[in-house]
Amino acid sequence: MKSTSTVLLLTALAHPVFQVLPFASSLSISSSLSASLARRGGPAVRKFALAMNSNDRNILQEQVGLENQKQRQDNASSKLVFIPGMHAISSSYDTFLLDMWGVMHNGSRPYEGVLNTVRQLHQAGKKLIILSNSSKRIDDAQKVLKKLGFDISVFDQIITSGEISYRMLCGDDTLQCSKWDVLTNLIRQDKRKVFVFGSGDGDEEYVESCGWSLAPIEEADLMIARGTFTIQNERGSHLANKKDDEVEYFRILDETLETAAKRRVPMLVTNPDRVRPDEGLPPMPGAIGDSYEKWLGGGENDSHLLVKRIGKPYGEVYELALSDCQDRKKAVMVGDALETDVMGGTNFQCDTAWIVNDGIHSPFVKEYGDDNFEKGVASVLGQFNSEKKQSLRPSFVAKHFQW
Repeated sequence: MKSTSTVLLLTALAHPVFQVLPFASSLSISSSLSASLARRGGPAVRKFALAMNSNDRNILQEQVGLENQKQRQDNASSKLVFIPGMHAISSSYDTFLLDMWGVMHNGSRPYEGVLNTVRQLHQAGKKLIILSNSSKRIDDAQKVLKKLGFDISVFDQIITSGEISYRMLCGDDTLQCSKWDVLTNLIRQDKRKVFVFGSGDGDEEYVESCGWSLAPIEEADLMIARGTFTIQNERGSHLANKKDDEVEYFRILDETLETAAKRRVPMLVTNPDRVRPDEGLPPMPGAIGDSYEKWLGGGENDSHLLVKRIGKPYGEVYELALSDCQDRKKAVMVGDALETDVMGGTNFQCDTAWIVNDGIHSPFVKEYGDDNFEKGVASVLGQFNSEKKQSLRPSFVAKHFQW
């Protein structure tokens, strides 16, 4: 015959919350636990939870957390809607927010079928708004699109994070989006010395044309991360160029961030992407912002207030893009990156279309093979949600941005 303590223990373990925990039967149950279970009244689960030793409670909490996390992943991936192309959802939306790189083109050519897709959406009367995390200004985006064969007149707006950042650096009061108080105060105090992590293409013109001057990190009022190739502190020369000496570039990068952190110099990240959808997924300015936050203390105190990221998934681009949108559920964000495009659209109550095979997640999905596309998508989404502790689920999934 089982003792009372054993019965209570088995009753507790039979409770639904414990049935999902494969470890439950192997918890280190001490003799004091059995005695305690036998002595106490009330629900068995409560007795069990109160009586288990601290180590058991820690194990339980960890396993419950893992199971809840797994449930979130399963919920996110279990109802994915796969579509063959944009024609399947065109009638449901008035506004299409379009990412560029990884959706429309790869920097050198448009993806197959994209020009036709844009034409079809335009002919259907859809409002087409480009939302790009490019550190460049609108003029540059227009030149690239024209070169690749796009008719830029069909786009109602072209919004780049570089353009928004530029106007913020100018102190443009007509910019209809949230302001960064740190930058506003610097401009008000006429503190306009800047240190630049750049692309090596137009960095000087970018900062000087909006009233800022390059300065060494020991004197800088602000840092700008707009590229991951050069480090510049004075006009006409670079402290480091990654193309010339990658080891030296990263050495100076670390030294600069360390010095800046000691001085609490704020940083404006004009492209929050962490990687680019090219072979090897090379780093982008968002990765510099992450590194600097670690030097500042990893989010402790006010460190997060000193790094401002402009672009998806953050609010400014969506505030501008959706300013005239009466019903955000009639807008869909089309992008390749879960962390920027899908998360940003979701955060601003838009539906989302995740374009997989041309973007940053493509290499990982393709590992499952062409015949297991849906399985690969679900796995990559589940892993993303696990790592980010999210329950993100795109409204639709498509292989390409095609009609």
